[in-house]
Amino acid sequence: MSPRHFSRLSLCAAAIGALAIAAVTISPSRAAEEAVIIPPPAVDVQPADGIQTAVLAGGCFWGVQGVYQHTAGVLNAVSGYSGGSKMTANYTMIGTGTTGHAESVEIKYDPKKISYGKILQIFFSVVHDPTQLNRQGPDVGTQYRSAIFTTNDEQKKVAEAYVAQLNAAKVYKKPIVTKIGPLQAFYAAEDYHQDYLTLHPNQPYIVFNDIPKIENLKKIFAENYIEKPTLVSNAKATN
Repeated sequence: MSPRHFSRLSLCAAAIGALAIAAVTISPSRAAEEAVIIPPPAVDVQPADGIQTAVLAGGCFWGVQGVYQHTAGVLNAVSGYSGGSKMTANYTMIGTGTTGHAESVEIKYDPKKISYGKILQIFFSVVHDPTQLNRQGPDVGTQYRSAIFTTNDEQKKVAEAYVAQLNAAKVYKKPIVTKIGPLQAFYAAEDYHQDYLTLHPNQPYIVFNDIPKIENLKKIFAENYIEKPTLVSNAKATN
């Protein structure tokens, strides 16, 4: 396990005193990845019946999951791994940065309540900085890369068109480096990673890096924000 990977889990214990107090006072604008107000996609997936799936990677999956758990129309958001084999789909091995996996989130959503394009707009606006290559904030390595794992050709078309649209509009200071490719498999992460933001809201890493994302979602996408998160634990209980 890399030092950076390990430190994410140990940060709270190592800095529970003064750092925790200081972190609480940090405003959303000083978070690791600042929100960017961007236009909606000009091309979107056509509405369909039934539950749809989107798989996204944008750095540490704690924050990515947390954002979509506060997004209306999302029925479940599960932290996990995509891009590598089943054999290496575990937190310890992924921490080496050599497995091909990215920390990802599988989003099950109702397309009658939220579109794939809106999910991508939130992804590029408040979830992460899509111009950072193989890192997000304090986390460095290919496992923290920005990626969209598409489940069909229509998702691929929309994702590629949106990246081109945002680059052309120059809404970021640097080009988008998000990788777009077909989803081969998604492997759910260990149980202790699920609902992590909700269960550990005062951990310094969460306070500094992830809580501001929720605040930005609430501010920028007020019509898509829900106060009570849709948790994995609740989804399991109802299945």
